[in-house]
Amino acid sequence: MHRWAIPEREYARHETRRGRRYAYESLDPARTALLVVDLVPFFYESNAVCHAITPNVRLLADALRGAGGAVAWIVPGDPGPTEWAREFRGDEVADLFRRSGGTGPVGSRLGPGLTAHSGDLLVEKTAPSALFPGSSTLDDQLRERGIETVIVTGTLTEVCVAGTARDAATLGYRTILVADATAGRDDESHNATIVTIYRTFGDVRSTEDVLALVAAGVP
Repeated sequence: MHRWAIPEREYARHETRRGRRYAYESLDPARTALLVVDLVPFFYESNAVCHAITPNVRLLADALRGAGGAVAWIVPGDPGPTEWAREFRGDEVADLFRRSGGTGPVGSRLGPGLTAHSGDLLVEKTAPSALFPGSSTLDDQLRERGIETVIVTGTLTEVCVAGTARDAATLGYRTILVADATAGRDDESHNATIVTIYRTFGDVRSTEDVLALVAAGVP
């Protein structure tokens, strides 16, 4: 698990501005979705933190389902042989990332220990952010369910998780990133990213905190 922390100066900054540490002190579980980004075998093979966060992702998914909320499993899709990817990454790596999400139904492409349930949202994306316009059907599916709060988990913290969280906030979703249910390349990258999210885009909370919010929101 990452050794994560938000510096006290960042907490103090928001406490001075808005009078409280966290923007979102409560949530309505029925209008909340857990977004699980890119937890597929490709990333488990290269990052042990994916294995470490899996129990927390399962806890969050079970709690939110039980409270009437939604769980969205998001996997990488194949955007095709784009010129940008080949120029930026090189042919071999571009092709590797095109195949990173695997093939077959989305629910069959999840990492070890993760299982999609009936009624979960199954999403394939073709950009780092699952909410970038045209990259997936996620925004449409969330709005169809009346979702107002998204809880973001998955990997990599600094790439697809951050991209999805930033776009969620831009689209007006109440955004919470779960620091101990996300996996980055290393502690430094992870912490730099969660500080930026906390400063500008949404709350950063622990699994324990989010479970308490979900429980408190149950009528």
